[in-house]
Amino acid sequence: MQTEYINAFDIVVGVLWRFWPVWIALILVMGVSLAYKKRLGLYGQLFDSGVGIAGVFICLFWLFTAIFASTISPFDPLAQVSIMKDALPGAVEPASKLIYYFGGDKLARDVFSRMVYGSQIVLIIAPAATGFALMVGITLGLPAGYYGGKIDTLLSFLANLVLAFPVILLFYLLVTPGIMDTPIPYAMAGLFFLFPIIFFCVLFWTRYKNRPDRLYLLLGITLVVGGWIYAGLVFDRDPLHIIHIDPNQLNIFVAVVFASSPGVFRIVRGLTMDIKTRDYVAAAQTRGESPWYIMLWEILPNARGPLIVDACLRIGYTTILLGTLGYFGLGLAPESPDWGTAIKDASRLLRSFIHPALPPTIALMSFVLGLNLLADSLREQSMKD
Repeated sequence: MQTEYINAFDIVVGVLWRFWPVWIALILVMGVSLAYKKRLGLYGQLFDSGVGIAGVFICLFWLFTAIFASTISPFDPLAQVSIMKDALPGAVEPASKLIYYFGGDKLARDVFSRMVYGSQIVLIIAPAATGFALMVGITLGLPAGYYGGKIDTLLSFLANLVLAFPVILLFYLLVTPGIMDTPIPYAMAGLFFLFPIIFFCVLFWTRYKNRPDRLYLLLGITLVVGGWIYAGLVFDRDPLHIIHIDPNQLNIFVAVVFASSPGVFRIVRGLTMDIKTRDYVAAAQTRGESPWYIMLWEILPNARGPLIVDACLRIGYTTILLGTLGYFGLGLAPESPDWGTAIKDASRLLRSFIHPALPPTIALMSFVLGLNLLADSLREQSMKD
């Protein structure tokens, strides 16, 4: 059976049309943000520059793509139609008359649908792993910078020990299949996932210890929600069956947190050592505030600018790292639609068929570009402040 094809113009129009829910969401969010930017704090200040607008637009584009992936994609990312093997862009699938806008890969899967669904994996793992790395780095970096002495020496030594390892080798050791079958990933996850619970418990305790009604409510919410998420992520024992993470993804998640936390620790430690000499910190000490109150409510808010910038850049680094691991066939399942795995699969036949490699490559590059633009704009705003 001969495969039908549509022309390049129809491909472009068709792809743009498939993203219709993304365009509607972008128009609404960008319009509201521009109209009320003066009331939106740091986020609103991003719309004062073209770089900030471009960064927000690109990041929101991929966020909404991940949210509406099932609506945008014409095919299941794992579905195979034998006649569409290595089909060129614009090929029409005979049975459903739906179009392989970016062609088919070597296993006859729709490249466009796999690119769209790949954004879900990136948008889940990269920001979440960065958030947990921030929690670990902040929780350890604040006391190291504030107290100094033996605490600083011990924690800095552990951080430098991890940083001394070559990153790729470290990830190879943490993500190899032999490690996945051991309790090591779950033990590390059990340790790292405790940090957000500890962080928020200490945060609320230092703020509301003299207001038991508010304190017990917030601590109860933290322990219930935190324990629920903890049980689902670490033990896969969510009673509501909502929180779940595949072993492959958990392994990558833990590896990213483990490798990123020392970098966050050093940034927080340096900021704390600088900020603790400020007058408002001395005033808090004079009032008799506890050290953890000063760290969490005086020092940390004044360090948020550099930390937000670092978080944006770190999400970009994590995205590239996920692509690298996928390219080497580590971590995620071989059939995964993540961008790194898609690039690896396409690279084997690159001289014959280039079209399967371009969409995931451009997607990864554009998302990282958006994060870098966002970080540049945030850096400019933090310097003004």
